[in-house]
Amino acid sequence: MMEKIKHVADRFLDKLVSRKLMVWLTATGLMLTNTVPLHSEDWVAISLAYIGIQGLGDIATKWKHGA
Repeated sequence: MMEKIKHVADRFLDKLVSRKLMVWLTATGLMLTNTVPLHSEDWVAISLAYIGIQGLGDIATKWKHGA
């Protein structure tokens, strides 16, 4: 039972601290502040590019090593 709880908690933390989430939070923060002029088009480009690249890496890893 404890192992299952630990596994669920580990998966949740992995998702929370994932690179994709960090990139999205950084781009969002930069867009909302005036210190770095990041426009909404830039935010979309950064988010889509990184999420796409990371997603391709995830797909390749699962394909090579199995799900």
